[in-house]
Amino acid sequence: MKILHTADWHLGKKLDQYSRLEEQREVMLEIGEIADQQNVDVVIIAGDLYDTFNPPAEAQDLFFKTVHRLSNNGKRAVIAIAGNHDMPERIEAPHPLAEANAIILCGFPDTLIQPFTTEAGVKIIQSEPGFIEIQTQNSLSTLRLLFTPYANELRLKTYLGDDQSEENLRNLLQKKWSTLADKYCDEKGVNLLMAHLYFMKKEGVIEEEPEGEKSILHIGGAQAIYSENIPPQIQYVALGHLHRYHSIDEKPCPIIYSSSPLCYSFAEADQIKKVVIIDAAPGEKVNFHSINLKKGRPLTRKEFGSVEEAVTWLVANQETYIEITIRTDTYLDGTARKQLADAHSFIVDVIPKIIKSEGEANIVDPFQIDDSRDLNALFIEYFKYKNGPEEPSENIKSLLREVISQNTEL
Repeated sequence: MKILHTADWHLGKKLDQYSRLEEQREVMLEIGEIADQQNVDVVIIAGDLYDTFNPPAEAQDLFFKTVHRLSNNGKRAVIAIAGNHDMPERIEAPHPLAEANAIILCGFPDTLIQPFTTEAGVKIIQSEPGFIEIQTQNSLSTLRLLFTPYANELRLKTYLGDDQSEENLRNLLQKKWSTLADKYCDEKGVNLLMAHLYFMKKEGVIEEEPEGEKSILHIGGAQAIYSENIPPQIQYVALGHLHRYHSIDEKPCPIIYSSSPLCYSFAEADQIKKVVIIDAAPGEKVNFHSINLKKGRPLTRKEFGSVEEAVTWLVANQETYIEITIRTDTYLDGTARKQLADAHSFIVDVIPKIIKSEGEANIVDPFQIDDSRDLNALFIEYFKYKNGPEEPSENIKSLLREVISQNTEL
């Protein structure tokens, strides 16, 4: 059985003011072409299908067209779970229509998929909450899939029937997985687990979550799960949430984050995005390899010593989103910003690095806010950062005072 593992599509996501929808259309087609070229039997999508709970219509349209394309008119099973960016109810709502094309949509950890058979021969043989066994037309064995969509700590405790400590929560999740694995996952089929959770080795390094991503490692979120919590019967763990391709552990089996299909923040600028192809047989160690995705504009961070140097580079590099840092002894005025904007259509941000007289550098970063300062002063500084040395007009200052006053009354 061949399986394609992908995750973190974030359909509808923007990069600042720039829509990524056309790039997402291109990379979705690329993933479909890889599925066909590799002749995969099953596609699994490990969460964060959309970027928001209420995605735009264009993003939903792209999702349904993509999973229909991947299903090959019901000949190939496609299983998608909700991530922390997805509304579980929204993900599951189309399931009655989707299952006719062997598309299985799971929003909650306790979702129950009733057995069915498509006209093309894909069968759900047996199921219970958090588990399905699938027979596809061309594979010689069945796929037993344990699935855990994202759920915050409260929902996980409700699902697991306990309200105890974080450590006990891990143990309860392990117990749930082990119960399913002991019941269904013998060596006569292929046994996988798919989840949208934060996994790590116990006592291992905590990997940074993606820049701009909704963190799930906080109070009320889903806590880290350890590789030792995976049942020994499982042959591969397909994960979503971290946006770079990453192997968490090889024991008890490969535990893999497949990566997002596009770079979604400048922290991901140097990452190569991938999908994973899993070649699995019952009772054997899986073979898997990643395939690099090529679609989408690259993201680049560059630092320049002058506006002129930046303009020269920008004119020669038109196919990238760019975040520019410019070393300067003063704020960038409107003329300098216009020069930059005229040279390139995809400048996401321009950051002045103010060089002090003693040679020290100070990056003017509007995202680092000293909330002990007066709000009016902070606003004036930010306005000057965006628009050069000119201060906001009295009309703008008056409008700000009115907004502050209204919020104070509320």
